[in-house]
Amino acid sequence: SMAASQRSHGRVATVAIDAMSFKLPVFVGDIVCVYTEIVRIGRTSMTIHVEAWALRGRIGKRVKVTEGQFTFVAIDENRKPQPIPDG
Repeated sequence: SMAASQRSHGRVATVAIDAMSFKLPVFVGDIVCVYTEIVRIGRTSMTIHVEAWALRGRIGKRVKVTEGQFTFVAIDENRKPQPIPDG
C-alpha cells in the first residue's frame, strides 16, 4: 500500500487482490524485496502489480516468491473515496 499511498498523497484502502500466486516459500534468514508498478489509475482507484523476491541465504540466489495485482481506492479522513491527484 506504500506505493498507492504515495501516488494518492494520502490514505488508501485495499478493495481487491486479483491473481495472487505463491510460487515459492520464504524461509527464515531470507531477505525479501518487494517491487511495485502502477498499471492503471482511475478517478479514485488504482491497480498495482506487486512482486516479492527472496534472496536465499543472504548472498545466495534471488527467486520470485509471489506476485499479484492489488486494487486500492484513495480515501479521505471520513473513509470516503476521493479523487487521485494528477501526477
